[in-house]
Amino acid sequence: MKFICSKEVCMNTKVLTAEDEFKGIIGDAKSIRDVLDNIRIVGTSDISVLLLGESGTGKELVAQSLHRISSRKSKPFIAVNCAALPANLIESELFGHEKGSFTGAIDKRIGKFEQGNEGTVFLDEIGDLPLELQVKLLRVLQEKEVEPIGGLKRKVNVRIIAATNRNLEKEISMGHFRLDLYYRLNVFPITLPPLRERKEDIATLANHFVNIYARKENKAVIGVADHVIQSMLNYNWPGNIRELENLMARSVLLTDGPIINSLKLPGQYQTSAIVPLERIKSMMENERDHILSALERCNWKIYGQDGAAGLLELNPSTLNSRMKKLGIEKKYTRNSYK
Repeated sequence: MKFICSKEVCMNTKVLTAEDEFKGIIGDAKSIRDVLDNIRIVGTSDISVLLLGESGTGKELVAQSLHRISSRKSKPFIAVNCAALPANLIESELFGHEKGSFTGAIDKRIGKFEQGNEGTVFLDEIGDLPLELQVKLLRVLQEKEVEPIGGLKRKVNVRIIAATNRNLEKEISMGHFRLDLYYRLNVFPITLPPLRERKEDIATLANHFVNIYARKENKAVIGVADHVIQSMLNYNWPGNIRELENLMARSVLLTDGPIINSLKLPGQYQTSAIVPLERIKSMMENERDHILSALERCNWKIYGQDGAAGLLELNPSTLNSRMKKLGIEKKYTRNSYK
């Protein structure tokens, strides 16, 4: 059985698979087989699904598969990228508006949830949905109704599949995402593996994309050289399958012969280990360092124009308060109070 996560493949090619519902999904890694098992389990249900994973791992393709094996497959599949919608238009796009309900509303708009009535609405990048609209989404999940801007509440029957590359539990702790909405969405979570954790599929995926783009570009490229595949295995693929697909499309265009014999990978990622970025200091750490630097320069003298308070342009009592909050203990010198 072979699976792939690529929207391009799903839409533009005919791939033979064990089940037509999973067309366009290629791969032999156990992690992908587990994903497909979960799709089979929950696909025929109407419960909400939360797709988790890094960007480029194929979350929309999984959402489409869930729709295809559901009883709603003959009804609309509406995909919405919450991160791509302008903040001033997202409410209108999702819930609709009545004519004249606000400046510029010259016509009535049917929102995405009404467009997807009886079908499936896929909310990609759900972590980017503003807090005030999370309340309205909760109403869709709880009450099965939408309220257009300037209009009356209307009943809708949609299945919601959401996706995110964010840690929603962390977003909740920071006050950026509603806990009650998280519980409503996270009924059946499915985590998609990053490409670096399913490297046994890289050769199959690479050659598959080569065949696709060779046909599209009318070029006689038939595969990828073994030494090129090896270099791909040593790469971490931060952009996951989307990055691999784009790289193969570009390589097909640049290759004159039948085999791709060279490949330029981004230099900063050519390593089999993820290199951590240098930690950025917090605002409080930077403030502490700044105050300590001023105190050292003034020989720990706080008061007076030549003291640290004057140097920092702070009231001495304010400086003392900041020092206490930042855990800076005073060093008493002969000049500390002069």
